Amino acid sequence: MTRDVQHMKISHSSSRGVTTLLAVGFIGVLTIVMGTIASYVFQQSKYGRALFAREQALSIAEAGLEYYKWFLARTPTAVQTGGGIVSPYTYTVSDPEGGTLGSAEVTATAALQCGRTQWIDIASKGTASTDVSFPRTLTARYMKPSVAEYSYIVGENVLVGSDRNIKGPYHGNGGVRMNATHNADVTSSVSTWNCTTSYGCNPSQSNAPGVLGTGSNPTLWRYPAQSISFDAISVDLANLQGYVQSGGGLYFGPANGNVNNRGYHLVFNADGTVTVSRVSSTVSVWGYSTQTNWQTEYNIMGNETLVGTYTIPSTCSVIFVEDRVWIEGTVKGKVLVVAATPTDGGTSSDVLLKGNIFYASNDGSNGLTIVAERNILFPLNAPETMEIHGIFIAQNGRYGHNAYTNSWPYAVPSQYSSYVLKDQLTTIGTVVSRQRTGTAWDCGGYVCTGFQQRNDFYDRVLAFSPPPFTSAAAADYGLQLWREQ
Repeated sequence: MTRDVQHMKISHSSSRGVTTLLAVGFIGVLTIVMGTIASYVFQQSKYGRALFAREQALSIAEAGLEYYKWFLARTPTAVQTGGGIVSPYTYTVSDPEGGTLGSAEVTATAALQCGRTQWIDIASKGTASTDVSFPRTLTARYMKPSVAEYSYIVGENVLVGSDRNIKGPYHGNGGVRMNATHNADVTSSVSTWNCTTSYGCNPSQSNAPGVLGTGSNPTLWRYPAQSISFDAISVDLANLQGYVQSGGGLYFGPANGNVNNRGYHLVFNADGTVTVSRVSSTVSVWGYSTQTNWQTEYNIMGNETLVGTYTIPSTCSVIFVEDRVWIEGTVKGKVLVVAATPTDGGTSSDVLLKGNIFYASNDGSNGLTIVAERNILFPLNAPETMEIHGIFIAQNGRYGHNAYTNSWPYAVPSQYSSYVLKDQLTTIGTVVSRQRTGTAWDCGGYVCTGFQQRNDFYDRVLAFSPPPFTSAAAADYGLQLWREQ
């Protein structure tokens, strides 16, 4: 009896030990789980505070940008010569309930050419008072919207042929007959217009919609849209001449000789130089445009004399010529070419696109803007397959290829007969023309002169980093290239 009782006591003691171990184990596991949960909650709370501080910092940085935009709008010298810029500047964001939410440190740098502001780059570093460990920085470019945001801007009614392939927005201040393949907005500033047979409407439509035709994407057509003022687009040529002459740009006065037989020939070189020759004679041919009808023109170069090869100044990358200019070559850097006679009211200069125009590289570091006081034209002997890169602005005239013929009485000289009808024109950039454009001519359903196929692709990189003094598409400044560093 005694042994049995002792055995029972031993068994009871062992059960209590196991229970204790289980309880300790359970408490240990519970402690680990609760610790993990507490740690997770703590980390989430910490992450939430950090996220809140980061979002506050972003808003504060944006407030810094907006404040500096307001400051620049009230500091006219900044957008003229870069004067009056305060950098760095600390902008404090107040809390409506008292105290401060944080501050933004704003730095600004003006990009100058010929001593004049082209744009202002702004960086705003925002820091929240709740946690200074999570600053965020926004950058933006303060500038007017550039014409380079468009493939074409035309000041009059225009016909866009079915042989064209257009990439980028197309705008007309008049009616647009759009028959091309295109991938972006087509806008007209008019609700209705008189579309005649000259624009492909047969019969004529006296109340045609602002945009009509057989183009590929009618859903992208909009009218009436805001008009783009050519007075605003136009560069002040007299002022620009002064900037170039005082700022160290390249200036060439009127060439010697009869106005029809003179001008300058510019050949851009891939090493950042330009070779300049003086044209002393031209070849006359009959040419036709809708603005002038048939007339004798002098757009084919004859004799020329070397003037020199020049390095294009980096601080004033402008070539100003008071005469006609023939242009071709490979451009390195960002350059503006102007052909104008601002002090001579009796003449207006043209630009002739003599040959292919390329960039030394297509990485955004190179660009060309050409401004003609009157027309930008392709001479009869331009290449039959041609590629041009740049922003082409016919300030008071037209951009185009005149009509030529091998038929009497306006036949071109026999050595140029093969140039009457060309193969293809590819334009990488922007065309701005006050008057109606035209680089192909229809003769009853087929192209009889000009380029048979045309490709127009806008260069979006140049829209936010154009060559010096490139025209703006609107008068108001704004923040472009808004992004976080």
